Amino acid sequence: MKAVFVACDQAMYDSVIELMDKLSVRGYTGWEELIGRGSKTGDPHLGSHAWPAMNSALIAVTEDEKAKEFLTELRKLDEENPNQGLRAFAWNVSEEM
Repeated sequence: MKAVFVACDQAMYDSVIELMDKLSVRGYTGWEELIGRGSKTGDPHLGSHAWPAMNSALIAVTEDEKAKEFLTELRKLDEENPNQGLRAFAWNVSEEM
């Protein structure tokens, strides 16, 4: 099992959810309003007067192969929307209750 964490511009959140529905990645927890700044490029998303944009994030736990497919499709979504910002990270999950 893999945990996949996705952080993205708030404008991308619905697209990520639609992608999860398409791939049958069902179990997740999401945060619709987060602040942050990318480590490589992009403007801060701080919800302030100077930097009004916000981020969203979610974490999903799914089978290894489905996680790999999800990451591949997320990369495509990011490449199709280069000005929005989307990052995803995955790590192994050792146990499920």
